[in-house]
Amino acid sequence: MKTREEAINYCLNLENTYEDYPFKDKNWTLMRHKESKKVFAWIFNREEHIWINLKCEAGWLDFYRQNYPSIVPAFHLNKEHWNSLILDGTIPEEVITDLIRRSYNLTNQKK
Repeated sequence: MKTREEAINYCLNLENTYEDYPFKDKNWTLMRHKESKKVFAWIFNREEHIWINLKCEAGWLDFYRQNYPSIVPAFHLNKEHWNSLILDGTIPEEVITDLIRRSYNLTNQKK
């Protein structure tokens, strides 16, 4: 996965999701749950790559950051709950899709 379109399409294949552009800056695509409107993925272009901010379980944040140089503390979000994935071709596809699903599940939990 390397493009905004691939990321958006993968997210739209998850149940009850939609894409949103709530800011004047159209660089930011937010993927949300239809019912709660909670964001589970922030997709944007930065430094000539597509980035995706994803929520991650606290115990796994550092694991991903240490094992994948293109997974870093989240740009513009709480770094204790979110990671940024830089889609530069170095993160395996299955890791990207797994992290998107995890973020989707974490933000879909009823409180």
